[in-house]
Amino acid sequence: MAEEITLSIDPVTGEYTRLTRFLPGADTSAFGGKAHAYPEEVFIVSGRLYDHAFDRWLEAGDYASRPPGEHHGPFKTDVGCVVFEVSFPNRVAGGRNN
Repeated sequence: MAEEITLSIDPVTGEYTRLTRFLPGADTSAFGGKAHAYPEEVFIVSGRLYDHAFDRWLEAGDYASRPPGEHHGPFKTDVGCVVFEVSFPNRVAGGRNN
């Protein structure tokens, strides 16, 4: 349904950059949505991805900045999608590193 490759990870902070490719027809509804305690940024490189939490298609060129705790997903795509993601697990909401 999806393939991921981590492009970089900081061993000290845990911050990482990743590419995820959702294959055509992928649907993560069975896994439900998600939220995490840290911020992340995503950029849609190609294709399109439907985010059920926002009832919105994210198209190639769209950018989203997700604050800690924001619910997103589940996702689906009809044509496939490549997502560029930068995550900041060291910036946990309410933590010392915010």
